[in-house]
Amino acid sequence: RVGLCVLCGLPAAGKSTLARGLCRRLPQRPGWACALLTYDELIPPEAFRPRELGAEPDPSMPDWKQSRRELLQCLERLLQALLTGDPLLAPGPTSQPGWELFLACCHRQGLLRSMEGGGGRYCAHTAGSRPLYLILDDNFYYQSMRYEVFQLARKYSLGYCQIFLESPLECCLQRNRLRSHPLPDQTIHLMASKIETPDLKKNAWEQNSLILKSSDCTSENEQITTLLAAALENPVKQNEENAEQKEADRAICAASAVHQADQTCRRLVSQAMKEARDKNLQPSELKSLAEELNKLKAEFLEDLRQGNHLKSQLSVQNQCSDPATSVISLFQLEAANIVNKYIFK
Repeated sequence: RVGLCVLCGLPAAGKSTLARGLCRRLPQRPGWACALLTYDELIPPEAFRPRELGAEPDPSMPDWKQSRRELLQCLERLLQALLTGDPLLAPGPTSQPGWELFLACCHRQGLLRSMEGGGGRYCAHTAGSRPLYLILDDNFYYQSMRYEVFQLARKYSLGYCQIFLESPLECCLQRNRLRSHPLPDQTIHLMASKIETPDLKKNAWEQNSLILKSSDCTSENEQITTLLAAALENPVKQNEENAEQKEADRAICAASAVHQADQTCRRLVSQAMKEARDKNLQPSELKSLAEELNKLKAEFLEDLRQGNHLKSQLSVQNQCSDPATSVISLFQLEAANIVNKYIFK
């Protein structure tokens, strides 16, 4: 059994201290294997170097967003090797900047062993039948960052949980200044203004979460052990879909349909106006026609946005199942009627 535990919170909130404590304690009690993936150590330092103002992106120099995506791919390769026993494969045809860092981290913690024949090939090394927890230590200040890890847990039916450490901003700033490589104060201020606490009421996928004050958060905290055990015993189901995510997906699809219909209707209005100009309509008539067509377009798009495109008039005239295409077809018909009213008056 494999579990993914996401640690999140502001820089210097105490996440790394907690992570190291868990890696020491969990193998002793309750006897789980444990490995730590620290994002600050696995993302190449050059990914955080700011570009000069106006400079073009350098494809040979990864940025931090790209590096996070690559690290997620590395994690998925590790999970595949752990669950199937197959050799660990690089995420792409060429080695990514963080791949060697990831390999070294996993090898150092006993997750990998060299395969016979060498050649830099590895397979996963699991400690018998003991459960394995992978602790992911990062800020994960956006829900979307955490949701990417949850999607991996769902894809491979793994345990998943989150521990969010709350710490006063001033405390984080003071601790950060004592570090050997402190972040700029403004970076932490900006992150504090954007950080998204796990929302247990809104997001079903964040139900396995603990929100703890950093002062109360130690590896000996029984709440944490209980959370980790519950996540292992109740892995995320592959076909598990929460209502909130389905609603979000529907909203994205609806927005896409409206955008598609808007672009096509704009083109139809433009064509209709060209046809009217070719018929030598008066400027005042062209203005009135444009106003009518744009008003009609706005009404149709609002109907599509509100889901009113399935009214009986439409279903009788058009049997197309795609809402955007149906709306466009009916708009084209009614727009033609308006144009004809001006041309053949």
